[in-house]
Amino acid sequence: MTFFFQNVVNALQWGSFYALIALGYSMVYGVLLLFNFAHGDIFMVGAYIGFFVVSGLLAVASMSSLLLPNWLLLVLGIIFAMFLTSFVGMLVERVGYRPLRAAPRASAAITGLMIGIILETGNLALLGARRVSFPSLIATTTYNIGGVSITNKKITIVLVSLLLMLVLHQFVQRTKWGMAMRATAFDFSVVPLMGVSINTIAALTFGLGSALAAAAGILFSVAYPVLDPYMGITIGWKAFVAAILGGRGSILGAALAGFLMGFIEIFVVVIPNPFPTMFPFSLFPAPYLFPSTLRDLVAFSIILLILTFKPHGLFGEAHTARLRL
Repeated sequence: MTFFFQNVVNALQWGSFYALIALGYSMVYGVLLLFNFAHGDIFMVGAYIGFFVVSGLLAVASMSSLLLPNWLLLVLGIIFAMFLTSFVGMLVERVGYRPLRAAPRASAAITGLMIGIILETGNLALLGARRVSFPSLIATTTYNIGGVSITNKKITIVLVSLLLMLVLHQFVQRTKWGMAMRATAFDFSVVPLMGVSINTIAALTFGLGSALAAAAGILFSVAYPVLDPYMGITIGWKAFVAAILGGRGSILGAALAGFLMGFIEIFVVVIPNPFPTMFPFSLFPAPYLFPSTLRDLVAFSIILLILTFKPHGLFGEAHTARLRL
């Protein structure tokens, strides 16, 4: 049981990253019926913006002799990075997607992929290929609870992620803008007749999704403090799969599927091997059933099996025109 709960903690951390990024995919699809395939690279941009914001705050605090606690610097870094990255998302919507709103979905998909390449190449052109190290703001402290090792960083990542999801839920359900987003997702063609600007709602949706991706980027950098221009590709695609698994356009589904994705990835490589002596040099190495090199293959096979029986995702609806946030 100790081994099980230790992996639960690890899965919650990984699931937090996937859930925050998947929410951006899901919101954009729910409102505009398109997937922003540049979203993984916006996660990367948010991480780099967070790096420069935190580094700038540390420099200002050092020059002014201000003794700001590191947790406050991290909070300020997340807030400023989310704010700045939201404008990146709105710029992507304005320049890349708005002119193609009436175009076939394939055109928007190709545009998203091209925007991602532009963001990656722009990063390389401005900063070079050298990886950068995110400032260490939180000294790692390990707590042993019943034999389960939990670090303060993992607790912070999971709690901040859950808090951001709760804030998003309250915004969507209780504010005027959130009501407009839900109305647009419900019936895209009728909402403009009610005086709601589609352009404003689209920009807001991209901005919110990009802000959450930036938060995920900083939290990821806290856990794994090495940044590179291609860090958003793999995690972005996996978060996209989580958004599909949760149900296209479902915020709740995207969040839960993100955590489910994390659980599948962590637990698939810790399944005990029931045949440790029968297949010692095959795909079943002792003491685990699957080697870590097959993590993605087995995880995506499980998701494919789920989608076989739930083709619209866990919370998706059969008719995309009636999707709700």
